[in-house]
Amino acid sequence: MEDGIIACGFRKFSGHVERIIPDARFCFVSTHHVRSLTRALTGKTGAGGDMPPEAVDEMARDLADSDLLGFSSMSGYADLTKSVIARVREINPKCMIIWGGIHPIIHPEDAILADVDGICTGEGEFAFEQFYESWIAGEDYTTTSNFWFKRDNTIIRNGFLPLQTSEEMETLAFARHGGEEFLYRPGAGFQPMTLHDRLLSNGLAFNTVWSIGCPFKCTYCGNTKFIENDVGYRKLRHPSARYAVAEIKAALEAQPYLSTVCFHDDSFMAIPYDRLAEFAEIWREEVGIPFAVYGVIPNYVRQDKLQVLTWGGMNRIRMGVQSGSKRILDFYQRPTPPEDVLAASMVCAEFAPKYHIPPAYDIIVDNPIETREDVVETLELLHQFGRPFTLNIFSLKAIPNTRLEETLREAGVNIEEISDNYAHIRPNWANLVLYVLVVWRPPRWLFDQMLKRVRSSSEAQPMYPATAAILRALYLFKRGFDHLRHLDFSTIPGLPGYLAWKVGLVQFWWKQAIPKMAKPARPIRRRRETMVEVVEVT
Repeated sequence: MEDGIIACGFRKFSGHVERIIPDARFCFVSTHHVRSLTRALTGKTGAGGDMPPEAVDEMARDLADSDLLGFSSMSGYADLTKSVIARVREINPKCMIIWGGIHPIIHPEDAILADVDGICTGEGEFAFEQFYESWIAGEDYTTTSNFWFKRDNTIIRNGFLPLQTSEEMETLAFARHGGEEFLYRPGAGFQPMTLHDRLLSNGLAFNTVWSIGCPFKCTYCGNTKFIENDVGYRKLRHPSARYAVAEIKAALEAQPYLSTVCFHDDSFMAIPYDRLAEFAEIWREEVGIPFAVYGVIPNYVRQDKLQVLTWGGMNRIRMGVQSGSKRILDFYQRPTPPEDVLAASMVCAEFAPKYHIPPAYDIIVDNPIETREDVVETLELLHQFGRPFTLNIFSLKAIPNTRLEETLREAGVNIEEISDNYAHIRPNWANLVLYVLVVWRPPRWLFDQMLKRVRSSSEAQPMYPATAAILRALYLFKRGFDHLRHLDFSTIPGLPGYLAWKVGLVQFWWKQAIPKMAKPARPIRRRRETMVEVVEVT
């Protein structure tokens, strides 16, 4: 259950489940699976998982005839998940119900209170296989690692399996994309997912993950709980470049209209250069379509890594900035000094627009802890950034049971007030300036005047919803234009991209335009590096 059907983790898990249970049925409940300009303009993207009681009942009735039923959801959809589980239990008390995904991992004490038989508290593939083999054989399954179970009003809390090794990841099935999948439709229940559904959610993009793990422990991120469970999560693990490319080739065979691959890794650029170079070489020779890298950490942005990946086919990156204030970055326990972030933006600017679609930088706003000075420092940093760029602007949302939530509560912040929708950006003056900076760098004298009106989000101040709507429209238009000039439909949902592929325009672009575009020189193969070492930052 989530706001869309990307679900990289669920799809990876589903591929493994299908090996074990060939007749398993895979269902998606997408509260808002359609991306649209209207939703983008109004900030509805990322809306929570509220659905009416009749929808909950309809879903439950479709699911309740299962012998074994598994749920996967993030914390924003936990309440909806609990409601569906409770209704399934009323209809079929004998159904074995397991809840996995992000929420049971980061907040198991809450998830186990649902009307479930068990929850998965760690990596699910091997743990579920062990559970299933015991359960189907009628043996005791309650000792399965990575699971908590309820039995006779007692909670059985098992420990963790070792994290999957890179070698073990090589043995897993590819993430499950295509085939028979079902999508919930209000009034009709679960119906076969169509090509139109996929296009409305993902455009022509294929979304996947190559590496798992993150060396940082940022307080706003759910990864902090993964690291608490096993510090080894800070070390990157991934299958071979050959495996990653084979997965993409299989996806292209099943969905030939895909025109961009988006990697959602938490820290893709932390992979050693040697392995990135191998990946780029195989990709260039065997795949040939553009790919984008999300989850870039400024500390790992290096000119040589961007060069080799761009030579291989990368046309876009997304980097986490979050704030330009060292005080706020320290508050997030994010060891990325503003000067390092600025330096990373300058490296990125070497590749856009010559080789890349402008990079996207993530910014967190509406933080009640921020002072006016913190907000000004963020705007100042962005004013200095290498151009062009765009921004992904997120309103601060505290994930339950994380260090950020704990710290904000200690500071007297009303968590419920700030945890509604991460895409609902307050239309205050400071946030208007963010939109301006995407489309234009004001001259210094004008920018100084603009900064004089900036206030912290916690201060009483005027709101400008009409102006915000206009600026947001300009920002979205620029972003869409930047993608269309590269014939990239990875962020543009719906039929236009598919029609461009259907008439051969996308294929012409791949075969004729892309090979003639300027590319960095082929890098010289470097000596193999060691894996990134993690240094504890306090």
